[in-house]
Amino acid sequence: MSIFKNVEEARNYFKNDRYAAMSGIVIDALGDGWSECSMVITDTHRNAMGGVMGGAIFTLADLTFSVAANNAHMPTVAQQMSSSFLSMPKGIKLIARAKCRKDGRTTCVYNIDITDDTGRDIAQIIATGYKLSQK
Repeated sequence: MSIFKNVEEARNYFKNDRYAAMSGIVIDALGDGWSECSMVITDTHRNAMGGVMGGAIFTLADLTFSVAANNAHMPTVAQQMSSSFLSMPKGIKLIARAKCRKDGRTTCVYNIDITDDTGRDIAQIIATGYKLSQK
C-alpha cells in the first residue's frame, strides 16, 4: 500500500527537502517498493577535475531511497548507506532507481542503481532504513 496517491503528491511532500530541490533532483515515478528520480548535470555538480561530485550522486540516491521508503512506511530515515562509484557519467542526466529488497518490521533495505542517460552504470548504493515509530 502506498502512502502517496501519485507522483504529484510525493513531489509536493518532498519540495521541503531543500538541498535535493536546490540540486535539481526531480521525482519522476514511484510505486509499491520502488521510485525513480533524476537530475540534469550542471556545472554546480562538478568537482575540480570536471567530474560529477560523489556528493551530488549520493544526494540523488538519498532522495530516491527516501521517496521509495517513505511511500511504503512514513516516517523512514536512512540508517546506513554504502556506495560504490562505478563510472564517470558521459551523458547529461543521472537517473536513480530504488527498489526494496527487504521490508521488515523496523528496518528496510533498498538497492539504488544510478545510470546516466546513455545507459552507463554510474553508481550502486545499498541503503538500510529505520522505520520511526508512529505515535
